[in-house]
Amino acid sequence: MQHVHSYHPAGVVTDPPVDIVTLPHDLRHLRRKLLHLSNGDMVMLDLKEAVLFHHGDRLVLENGDTIEVHAAPEKLFEIKGRDTLHLIELAWHLGNRHLPAQIEEGRILILRDHVIRAMLEGLGARVAEVEEGFQPARGAYHSHGSHGSHGHDHHGH
Repeated sequence: MQHVHSYHPAGVVTDPPVDIVTLPHDLRHLRRKLLHLSNGDMVMLDLKEAVLFHHGDRLVLENGDTIEVHAAPEKLFEIKGRDTLHLIELAWHLGNRHLPAQIEEGRILILRDHVIRAMLEGLGARVAEVEEGFQPARGAYHSHGSHGSHGHDHHGH
């Protein structure tokens, strides 16, 4: 079984990966874990620090080959507002409840919660059910192992 001790952020490696690992957002915060690849093989991830992996990141195998991390499709709500200001207001209400949210221009994605859906619709939001990869924004107090200037230890790769 091969091991992974380093990684590259999405977009750094251009060669095709040898395989992929698909994980939902809550299982992409990893330090040490046995990962099951799409071809049925397994690799042991063993990093010095925990890392929140994003869709497209590459795990580097001992032989230099890479495995691409994919965000698994998840059951989400797509939230849209009347206009940009309304969408910002909706984002504030979600943040006030400390909900993980993927914020994009024109929409917000959250995990499905029918109580929150009722609240949002009561505030005038348009809410639709979608299934896609989920990459929520990181919290202000959660920078350890993030994709910022800290947290990447590439061990010379």
